[in-house]
Amino acid sequence: MRCPVAFGEGFGSSDGCVHVGAGGRAPVLRAGPDDPRPGQRPGRTYAELAGGPLDSLLLDVTGWTPDELATGAALMTELGQFGAGGRALYDPRPADAGRWDWGGDIP
Repeated sequence: MRCPVAFGEGFGSSDGCVHVGAGGRAPVLRAGPDDPRPGQRPGRTYAELAGGPLDSLLLDVTGWTPDELATGAALMTELGQFGAGGRALYDPRPADAGRWDWGGDIP
């Protein structure tokens, strides 16, 4: 089952999906001039997103289980084909788990 990564309360939920909390733990790091805390943080694990609307951004996958990492993620973004509320699909690259490839957009 592919789960959406969304801002919400806590990391775990009864639906078996990972929901990333908003309290300073944004799932995707933005490296722009308006970002008050850009860049990687020590002790965290990141996957680089390749292709699609979130190309070159980093996804914080710290604490994800091997099953969650293998499943990939549907990341909420307004930058994809479906605009606000849409999701961009990313899956780990078989030869390089540190890079996740875009697989398309869903509503």
